[in-house]
Parts: sequence; structure tokens; C-alpha cells
Amino acid sequence: MVHKDITVQNQVGLHARPATFFIQKANEFRSSIWVEKEERRANAKSLLGVLSLGITGGTDIRIIADGNDENEALAALVQMVEAGFAE
Repeated sequence: MVHKDITVQNQVGLHARPATFFIQKANEFRSSIWVEKEERRANAKSLLGVLSLGITGGTDIRIIADGNDENEALAALVQMVEAGFAE
């Protein structure tokens, strides 16, 4: 299991469009992937789960991956967040 704490860079946060991109990327990997905000955790492959966290710009989150391709999954998702979800 690997994880990384990161701050969401884009101004509006993880609303529907960037959340969809994030989930599509997470679904490219076989590992189990979660997103945590404060004490709440959601499956990173679930749109409803990710949106339920209410992640706004400037929010600190933790991305957690566990599985055979966990390092690749974590690197790809961290890169996406750092790039502001390509918005």
C-alpha cells in the first residue's frame, strides 16, 4: 500500500468534470484506490463517492493505492491533481 498527501491545485476543486477525469484514470488500474479528505474516505473509482467528499480548491487530500500496479496508479493520479485536472 502506498499513499501521498497532496493539495488540490485547481480553483474549483473536484467537481463533476475533473472528478470524471480522475475516476476514469483510476479505473485504468487494477489496484484498489481511495481518496481521503480529513476523516472521510471514498473509493476513487466511484463518482458519487468522490463527489461526496466535497473537495474544493486548496483542499488537502490523501490518495491511497493498494495492489499490483499501486505505484503507477499513485503516480498517475498525483500528476493529474498537480496539473489541475488539465483544466
